[in-house]
Amino acid sequence: MASVLVVEDDQFVRSALIRHLTDAAHTVRSVGTALEALREVAHIRFDVVILDLGLPDLDGSEALKMLRGITDVPVIIATARDDESEIVRLLNAGADDYLTKPFSVEHLSARMAAVLRRARASAGETPPSTVLRVGGLTVDPLRRQAELDGVRLDLTRREFDLLAFLAARPGVVVPRRELLAEVWQQSYGDDQTIDVHLSWLRRKLGETAARPRYLHTLRGVGVKLEPPLQGEPAR
Repeated sequence: MASVLVVEDDQFVRSALIRHLTDAAHTVRSVGTALEALREVAHIRFDVVILDLGLPDLDGSEALKMLRGITDVPVIIATARDDESEIVRLLNAGADDYLTKPFSVEHLSARMAAVLRRARASAGETPPSTVLRVGGLTVDPLRRQAELDGVRLDLTRREFDLLAFLAARPGVVVPRRELLAEVWQQSYGDDQTIDVHLSWLRRKLGETAARPRYLHTLRGVGVKLEPPLQGEPAR
């Protein structure tokens, strides 16, 4: 059973989703606007949000950005838009999955189950006592906090997952396909998804692809995280 927020302005679709999710023993709350959704997630902890893009007060893609600013709750986009570039953009912006309308309740249930499994596995895959240290970088998977040279890093959920996965394998070149499978839980995808998150993460680590300190990309092979060379200046 999960706590679900349905963000959908179409009353017919919303009622159908509520009925299906309730029948499946989930606890459901629903709203019809982006601002109502933001208020809900600010006060209530949900397990998953189902977000329509065609909202009356704010486009769902903008709502997604605002949601990501205040919560790491898994978000499944539900919309009639099926443009591939739009899908990639939304996944890069923090969506966890994407469903194109019309979709069956069975399809929604399967996607929800997969997203919830990933979220729960991510929360429990590292022993609570394990704090990862690589050079001046400290990653605490239990508290989902990271620091660089004693300064707290402001990371999105996906950025933290990527950093923690690499920090647990210091000096090891991780293939991009493995990153997609383990961090994004996707068996397919393109390099843009990884490159965008690596770019954001590098910026927060105070480095660039041209002048890396911790994150090193081996073209055509993968990515590794390792401490800076001795004597290399801190950020």
